[in-house]
Amino acid sequence: MELKNRHIVIFSQMQFDSRLESTNYTMAKHLAKDNYVYYVDRPYTWKDYVQFKDTPGYQARKPHFFSSADSFIQTDIPNLKIIISPPVPSINSLPEGKIYRLALKVNEWIVANRLNKVIKNLGITDYIFINSYAFYYPTMHRLLKLQPLLKVYHCVDPLIEEYQTRHGLISEDLLVKDMDMVICTSKELTNIKAKLNPVCYFVPNAANISHSQKALDPQLPVAEILADVAKPIIGYFGNIERRIDYDLLTDLLKQNPDKNFVFVGPVDIDYENNPAFNAPNIFKKGSVPYNDLPAVLKGFDVAIIPFKKDDVSSSIFPLKLFEYLGSGRPVVITDFNADLEEFTGDTVHICKNAGEFTAAINLSLNDTPWLQQKRLNVAAQNTWEHRIKEIKDLLATNLNNKHKG
Repeated sequence: MELKNRHIVIFSQMQFDSRLESTNYTMAKHLAKDNYVYYVDRPYTWKDYVQFKDTPGYQARKPHFFSSADSFIQTDIPNLKIIISPPVPSINSLPEGKIYRLALKVNEWIVANRLNKVIKNLGITDYIFINSYAFYYPTMHRLLKLQPLLKVYHCVDPLIEEYQTRHGLISEDLLVKDMDMVICTSKELTNIKAKLNPVCYFVPNAANISHSQKALDPQLPVAEILADVAKPIIGYFGNIERRIDYDLLTDLLKQNPDKNFVFVGPVDIDYENNPAFNAPNIFKKGSVPYNDLPAVLKGFDVAIIPFKKDDVSSSIFPLKLFEYLGSGRPVVITDFNADLEEFTGDTVHICKNAGEFTAAINLSLNDTPWLQQKRLNVAAQNTWEHRIKEIKDLLATNLNNKHKG
């Protein structure tokens, strides 16, 4: 059964113009190739509305905030529209309890009211609803006048940070129980959510291989931000936050004084001054546009993911892993998620400690074209095209099961 020419509403935790490529928006773009997709952007809060007034993101949304007749941004993909909600009250700092839940109903009503008008104005008569990690709004879908044919929760990460867990643990459980089906990006998450909703599936993350493969182009110059860093460069591309094992990183920096470690990506404020970054052979380069990913990866001699091994990391299926492989770079990671070996075979060095990590880096610096081709072959089996087909098949099957007869 093929999912085609369906109307699909995706209410996402990630904003469409996020600094880094997101699973949520990537899924929307791929589904829009042969379906009509309406991506409900994470609402600006009143605080955002004031704080970001001079930013390109605010300017892009400004004409649509308070216009129910002109409430979406038409993307360059004909079938993909970005729905912009009016700003909502800033409520996350409220303590969990009756007052927060009442305030949440107001926010849900604001978003649902906008979406109801879009559905009516565009003449949509049936649709699939996907809550893509927007766990802050667990019952918004109940306020939609035209109820969806199928309700789906797309769980892309465990809830970790305090600002997530404050209300999210309660909200996400409500959401999972209320859905027709749940899709998770790791086996561990799937096992956890299946206790609340038995219709639960594991579909791992993938990568935009056609983008990361640009790193193989001999004509592509290495990113300018790496110009002042001597080789060999051991590189990390992504968010710099709690998942990184800073104790391991400290040991790696000591064990490898002849190598330079470069971290490219936004830095969580809590880790900006982590002592690990005081070493002379580590460089924080800040975030760069996703378009610059290939040029950055081309400058890496070895790409790394030095994540902590804990209950949280066991649920993480990182997008960057397949981006690294798609660029042809040698890859060294910690053993934070046992599922990854199944999807990477013997193409990725998976290490238990700093000593193994250092040995793997040294081995990787003696790379060969044959090993590089093996990595590219693995990346080719973990593309978004493969993953979206899995998701579409699951949506079509569950839609049929719910409405047959």
